[in-house]
Amino acid sequence: MNYSTLNEAMEQVKLPEEMDALSVYRALEQVQDGRHKRGVRYSVALIFTLILLGKVAGMTTPLAIAEWVRLRATWLSEVLPITRKSFPCAATYSNVLRAVDAEQVNQVLTQALTRVRATQRCGDEPSRLAGQGPGEQHAALDGKTLRGTLGHEALDQRKMPQLALYDTQAGLILKEQVTGEKQNELSIVSEFLTPVLVKGRIIAADALHTQHAFCFTVTRWDGDYLLIAKDNQATLADDLRLFFTQPPHDCRDWRTARTVNKGHGRLEIRELVASTELNAFLGGQWAGVAQVFQVTRTVYEDGQMRREVVYGITSLSPTRASAARLLALLRAHWRIENRLHWRRDVTLREDHCQVRKGDAPRVLAVLNSFLLALMDFLGVSNVPKQMRIFDAHPFQAVRLLLGSLLTFK
Repeated sequence: MNYSTLNEAMEQVKLPEEMDALSVYRALEQVQDGRHKRGVRYSVALIFTLILLGKVAGMTTPLAIAEWVRLRATWLSEVLPITRKSFPCAATYSNVLRAVDAEQVNQVLTQALTRVRATQRCGDEPSRLAGQGPGEQHAALDGKTLRGTLGHEALDQRKMPQLALYDTQAGLILKEQVTGEKQNELSIVSEFLTPVLVKGRIIAADALHTQHAFCFTVTRWDGDYLLIAKDNQATLADDLRLFFTQPPHDCRDWRTARTVNKGHGRLEIRELVASTELNAFLGGQWAGVAQVFQVTRTVYEDGQMRREVVYGITSLSPTRASAARLLALLRAHWRIENRLHWRRDVTLREDHCQVRKGDAPRVLAVLNSFLLALMDFLGVSNVPKQMRIFDAHPFQAVRLLLGSLLTFK
């Protein structure tokens, strides 16, 4: 690409002459580099920017990213903050991924996107920004196993069970933690139930986390819970099943909601029944319980019908969460599977990536999650299609990471 074409392309997408304070690159400059200073040729911010550039263009492995960058080295050296004409090889990307702290990377990127969202919402009025509390944000707690499909046996390439707390509205991972070899999610869940993470949030989780201590801690830190009851709490599940299948004749609180969704040859009906009648009965063991509910999911597909019934408890009172809102919150919980875990595995091919050593898979998972949150922020409904657009117009991808996210539309 000659200079006239380069300048024309830069002008067309309005690349910034200087990087904006609200750019992804500026945020990445805060990540601490764990490498020895001697021999370091590329900064962490540059390496991660190149990784994200390749990923938004559809490259899913360090080797593919390195090749994508190398094929565009001439003009990338003109628009990126780099002092040399050469770019790193695939091994360099892997080495840098192992030399940083995954939790810090997630914190830096989450704070950056949160700051952009807050600035977008409040404009140039810092007083409004200061008065914004977390509100009743909905967060989903769920696990995923990294390296889960390839069956590696090496000591440094074992599976990585990961627990994540996911903001279902913003699409951001608030916290993630890898469990130890002989641990499970319950052994580390207390690290997620802190005042900073819980206050003002509705924490939804699957049946594994339906525990007395979980409910007590969440309500203690001024949060709310939304939990499913299954066989791990057999007594609770039996009590709820009996109540909803044989309700007392004098039951005064019986509220319902129903949704119908049709598409792709399938009809799905969800019906929720909620009540406060068991609050006094359950309150002695389940701190803060304010409603119990039953959800019936009926699916008609290919001429067949299947039905599933689940039960649960919540600390949200009827005045704060009607039956319709409870149904919406329960469905939103699955965004952590549908919009995060599924897209990481299928769209970004996370489990197929051969980066397996050290903490590198975890850092890549953080970058993948951030990329999806960034797409959500931009209002992208079809991520693979947008990746093809960025691959065809890579200057737009550069502008996305170096310019202000507030002006990228």
